[in-house]
Amino acid sequence: MTKKLGWGILSTGRIAGIFAQGLARAENSRLIAVGSRTPASAQKFAAAHGNPRAHGSYEALLADPEVEAVYIAVPHPQHVEWAVKAAEAGKHILCEKPIGLNYAEAMVMAEAAREHKVLLMEAFMYRCHPQTAKIVELVRSGAIGEVKLVQATFGFNAGFNAESRLWANAAGGGGILDVGCYAVSFSRLLAGAMSGQPFLNPTSVTGAGALHPQTGVDIVAAATLKFANGLVAQVATSVGLSQDNSARIYGSTGMIVVPSPWIPPSEGEPAKFFLHKDGKVEEITVATDKNLYGLEADAVARALELGEREVSAMSVADTLGNMAALDAWRDAIGLQYEAEKPANFQHTHSRRPLARRANAVIPTGTIPHLAKPVSRLIMGCDNTVTMPYSAAMWDDYFARGGSTFDTAYVYWGGLQERLLGQWVKNRGLREEISLIVKGAHTPFCTPEFLTQQLDESLGRLQTNYADIYMLHRDNLEVPIGEFVEVLNEQVKAGRIKAFGGSNWTIARVAAANRYAARKGLQGFSVLSNNFSLARMVDPVWAGCIAASDKESRRWLKKTQLPLLAWSSQARGFFTDRAAPDKKEDEQLVRCWYSEDNFVRRDRAIALAKKKGTTPIAIAAAYVLAQPFPTFALIGPRIISETVSSLACLDVTLTPKETAWLNLERERL
Repeated sequence: MTKKLGWGILSTGRIAGIFAQGLARAENSRLIAVGSRTPASAQKFAAAHGNPRAHGSYEALLADPEVEAVYIAVPHPQHVEWAVKAAEAGKHILCEKPIGLNYAEAMVMAEAAREHKVLLMEAFMYRCHPQTAKIVELVRSGAIGEVKLVQATFGFNAGFNAESRLWANAAGGGGILDVGCYAVSFSRLLAGAMSGQPFLNPTSVTGAGALHPQTGVDIVAAATLKFANGLVAQVATSVGLSQDNSARIYGSTGMIVVPSPWIPPSEGEPAKFFLHKDGKVEEITVATDKNLYGLEADAVARALELGEREVSAMSVADTLGNMAALDAWRDAIGLQYEAEKPANFQHTHSRRPLARRANAVIPTGTIPHLAKPVSRLIMGCDNTVTMPYSAAMWDDYFARGGSTFDTAYVYWGGLQERLLGQWVKNRGLREEISLIVKGAHTPFCTPEFLTQQLDESLGRLQTNYADIYMLHRDNLEVPIGEFVEVLNEQVKAGRIKAFGGSNWTIARVAAANRYAARKGLQGFSVLSNNFSLARMVDPVWAGCIAASDKESRRWLKKTQLPLLAWSSQARGFFTDRAAPDKKEDEQLVRCWYSEDNFVRRDRAIALAKKKGTTPIAIAAAYVLAQPFPTFALIGPRIISETVSSLACLDVTLTPKETAWLNLERERL
């Protein structure tokens, strides 16, 4: 390398000092500055570590123009705040493990790094040691046959101290996050090695543990991870019990025993592990003259020299998978930190007041009988099950200009409504957003159940009205007038503003509006059926109805009734998840795979290339380009999917292009 990477260390605790010692021995890295909460602490740390610049605040460290990368060593719950701020300051990030309290925090950090084009790595230093590389090599080569079982432990007895971060609930204490993360990371690494991949995520995580009666953090915990390739991993951790802190890898023809997998010897002292095979034991030594922490600092430096924004030893995707597994382990033993509980989640992940971005871009449209504007891209709330995850997704959507949220009585047994309602209350946003509430799903699609479920939904959502109420299904045994009458009663009571039907036929909606017109009542303001560039070959769920056919489009154009299009992007059909030879996603295959849809997909790919965008953006733009009012429901699982969905707003399609995409023209 032509120049050593300039590092700043954010915090002055014990691990920060160990990393500073590693930097002093690194080849391609050097310590430029340290930041602390007080000038005195920063100056003391600097004096002990070669006198780098001492900044009396973390903000000052991030403002230092000579600092190119920062090592974040604050307690777990502060990682996300300072990682986001570091990314915004243009600093590359090595964040101490665990990268955050949960998957949601890791996702927020990953998105900040992506947006600001900085490197992000979780500081699992053992991943950068040549011992780990040698173990992976042996597993991949089949040195012990097919690996069937991994056992990995990392635990110690810290002695209870309610003030210590290891035991404090507010500090994310306990063994799972502090050191159990190593054992999970190691298991996932070896599962990947078995399959020729960098890592593999478990298909299931089960576990048991003991929580401290005073602070609620895990004293000791164990988990079993099962992987799609057949590997089973048993992991254990503790902060109240000493363990041997080793790893054992059992294969069909042998075994590898690693006495020191987590902090292997370095700086000339050889690391040793043992290969048991054919009744013999082979001692394998792996030596490095480098410092363990210097190795990970230099791994960052080398990646940046190559123009990369990830380190292969611990990629961002690897980190996200590890945090998801740790979340599952904590869930299995009932460990939820107080700060994660819905009522307590008053903060954003970045610890800033929620506000619109300066470049908020999501446009709005109007719905009859509703005074509030409705976002053209509507956030579907049907897939988040914790408040940290929900808040990460919904805060980001709101900040990008979104203001409309869709949920339903049946989603997750009411959990989605409860989380959304608590989020709205915590953020104080009720009058700034529109809520779409769906109810009376089959087999409870009657006027009586409509009223009863609406009551319950409003209670869960902690509001006294829904901006738009949707009958989630139709019931042809109920005369249309009965539905129209009860919906108007709810309008008069102020409990709903506008209403419509989801998965209703055009004929029934037209009948409802004819009845309303005869009686001088409010009619259906909106229809919510499937509508996408790809034809729904088979209903996604029982009772689903599409409005993509020519007759439905003609009626919608004539009446100008707004359409809320669900599965507007055909559930990933226009991404690389779909291809004629990709059959892993059974629902994707069943619902969207057809010869004509693959022609549409090919055309979307071709037009995307021409316009410099993505096929998924073309597919979403098609929905918004119709000659009648359309609103696309999106259901992103991660923030980057929200970002990719918004790309459609930069795409303009002509009537000729929309017709060509839908196979109504042979050529453009």
